[in-house]
This record gives sequence, structure tokens and C-alpha cells, in this order.
Amino acid sequence: MSEKLQKVLARSGVGSRREMETYIANNRVSVNGNVAKLGDRVDGSETIRVDGHIVDVRSREEEICRVLMYNKPEGEMCTRKDPEGRPTVYDRLPQLKNSRWIGIGRLDVNTSGLLLFTNDGELANRLMHPSYEIEREYSVRVFGEVTNETLQNITQGVELEDGLAKFDRVKAERNMSDEGKNKWYSVSLREGRNREVRRLWASQDVTVSRLVRVRYADIKLDRRLIQGGWKELGLDDVNALRKKVGLDRELREFNPNIQKETAQTRRVEHARIKRAVKKHKMRQTKKR
Repeated sequence: MSEKLQKVLARSGVGSRREMETYIANNRVSVNGNVAKLGDRVDGSETIRVDGHIVDVRSREEEICRVLMYNKPEGEMCTRKDPEGRPTVYDRLPQLKNSRWIGIGRLDVNTSGLLLFTNDGELANRLMHPSYEIEREYSVRVFGEVTNETLQNITQGVELEDGLAKFDRVKAERNMSDEGKNKWYSVSLREGRNREVRRLWASQDVTVSRLVRVRYADIKLDRRLIQGGWKELGLDDVNALRKKVGLDRELREFNPNIQKETAQTRRVEHARIKRAVKKHKMRQTKKR
């Protein structure tokens, strides 16, 4: 049975489905020696190349869907390479042999907390697609006056430059310490627009002074996971994510073969990232 080319490439871990559509449109993909075009379908028997390199197209039965939880520190970029030399979230992830990690959504450089990565481009695409309405939850510290009118506005809807936006839920975090005019709230929404949480609060003249993502779908950030640390999700969590976005084939085997993170590797990587951040700040100071 044939499938869309971009879907097969995404499932093989080359990138997300949207990235693969861009690759095809830019003539970077060939099928049996012919330049591919959007709309092409394949059944897995073809020789598929991306940028001249043969792609190992795995069947549904052969694939092993993997998902990592990562605790992003502030200061890291959600790109594979940063032109300014800043550290990225990919720097500390374990290596994969025949595919690569695909980020499920992004966090801006000043936001910390939960990021998910997978080697399955189709899963990544669905978890990010607005039609599946995947809920994200954040813990946010704000500075400014938060009135009942403020809360009503941001839950009923505010017109931003890219359309109407709102929080599904806003709840004061009473267990957080009182920091004067800084107050902590838990907020959730089902979109992933750029800096949407910060912009919603800013529309009410309230400034976000700290932002931490604590949940994506039903996956909660493990508070024991140090910043810059990662861990692989178990089979039950992976299957739950797949089911949530309509990937109903349940994985029954789970035999990950990636390096195990140790306390020593965490210390080494943490020190390396701190040096990179310090070096970047020194360069920025010199520019001024």
C-alpha cells in the first residue's frame, strides 16, 4: 500500500512532515533517480534519496518509535545550529544511528522546562498540528497588577497581531512563595504560536518575568530531572502519545539502544554549556 512521500520520510526520522514537504518543493528528494514532487506516493520498495543520500525507509512493523523528555534551561536555542554560537537543545541529546531527533514544538531562548523529542516525524507532526489541540501547561511568574478583569480577558480571548488567543485555564499557584508584585500562575492552552503566553499577558500590561513549561499533552516534566538532563519515555507513555493523535498501532516491543546518561556525563555537559553561555555573553558585551 502506497503512502505520501513526505509521510514516509517523516516516519523514517529525516525530519517532520512539514520539513519534508519543503525538501520536496526545493528538489532535494529523488525517487528511483527522478526528482520527486509534492503528491508523489511510494510503497517502500523504491530507492529514495535526500540530498543525494539514500534514506533507510522503515516499514511500520520495523520502526521503533522513541521519545525523549528534556529539561531545557534558559539560554539554549531550539535550533540545530545557532549562527551566534549559542548552545542549542540538541547539543546534549544522545546520538542516533540511522535517524535524528525531531523537536516537538519549541521554547524561546528565555523559557525553560519540558521539551519532547522523537525520531518519528509523523508523531512529531501530529503532536504539533493545531487540529489535534494538544494542551500545553506552563508555570509563569508575572510582574504587574492582575485583576479579575485581566483574568477574564485572557481566558475569554484577546486579539493579538496573529489572531484571537486565549488561555483555557488560569490558576493562581498558592504554593509558590509571595514575591511582592511577582505572582505565579499556572496556565494552559492548546496552541503553539510564537511567544503566545508572553504576548497574552503583555496585552494586559503584565510582564512575564519567568516561564516554565511543565506539561505537554499528558507528559509532565519530571521535577527530579536536572536542567539540561534528558530521559527516554517508557513504552506506556509513548503508546499514550501515539493514541492521542490517532496513531493506533500499539508498540509491543521496546528495546532502546542508546547511550545511558550518567551523573558524570551530566556534570561534564552542564559545565560545557555554562562555558558556552559565558563565552557568548562575553562576545555580546564586546559588541556593545
